Amino acid sequence: MKHQFGLFAAAFVLGTAAHAQTKWDLPAAYPASNFHTVNLTAFANDVDKATGGKLKITVHPGASLFKAPEIKRAVQGGQAQIGEILLANYQNEWQMFGADGLPFLADSYAESMKLYKAQKPIMEKKLAEQGMMLLYAVAWPPQGLYSKKPINSAADLKGSKWRAYSPSTARIADLVGAQPVTVQAAELSQALATGVVETNMTSGATGVDSKLYEHLSYYYDVQAWLPKNAVLVNRKAFDALDKPTQDALLKAGADAETRGWEASQKVNTDTLATLKARGMNVLPPSPQLKADLKAVGDTMLKEWQEKAGAEGKALIDGLNR
Repeated sequence: MKHQFGLFAAAFVLGTAAHAQTKWDLPAAYPASNFHTVNLTAFANDVDKATGGKLKITVHPGASLFKAPEIKRAVQGGQAQIGEILLANYQNEWQMFGADGLPFLADSYAESMKLYKAQKPIMEKKLAEQGMMLLYAVAWPPQGLYSKKPINSAADLKGSKWRAYSPSTARIADLVGAQPVTVQAAELSQALATGVVETNMTSGATGVDSKLYEHLSYYYDVQAWLPKNAVLVNRKAFDALDKPTQDALLKAGADAETRGWEASQKVNTDTLATLKARGMNVLPPSPQLKADLKAVGDTMLKEWQEKAGAEGKALIDGLNR
């Protein structure tokens, strides 16, 4: 009996080794229904299939594993092997992370992709120094202005409670005389319901995710900037994978990037239609509001370039080529 048990145990151990699985956690800040998270889930499924189940990635949506500002540190420190961050959230740490949060620097998908290509090599170098690698990045739809009341110029924003989710959105509030209130996406709906926030700039996608039409009446399609979510991988965790698994992960990441940019454009069209169908006034900005916001963007770009130094100059020069 003992002999039989020993044989069974040995077979079990061998069988387990043959099917050894690596499990990774992927914290994300946005709801399971958000197009970024849907894309992450498809990416995790692609990795599972391509590796024959050798690498299992569990997506944790809605800031359920780590809150949005904690995700980068978690990946860097190895508490999570992979994670999705909003780059603009980390501008205070390094100015280049915030380039795609500068109003009107890149205000279309084509310009946003051009900015990404200019940012990418500089970002990859920085992340490598921090023990991480950039797997892929996807732009959000263009950011518009949501409000309870009509906004015809920047003067109409003065004194309003303005949701800030990054250093650049807080700076916009300062420049237009609004009161910045830091609120991450997961808490936005609650902040609106309790009157903590009255105005904010975000995408149509977040507007639908957070049901902004239940609390706000106006959406101005100012197309101010297209911030990007980036998926980062802990370098040690990546290096611990065998070569075929690494290749499968990189291929799934490249596919997710292509799929994500296409999804973002479709989501932009669909979510603006949803906002309208739910009773929100979806309007173009008045010429005055557009001019006022452009002036804010010019000021912020100048400030950013002063802080970003030679790296910032190289990025802007690359964009203007």
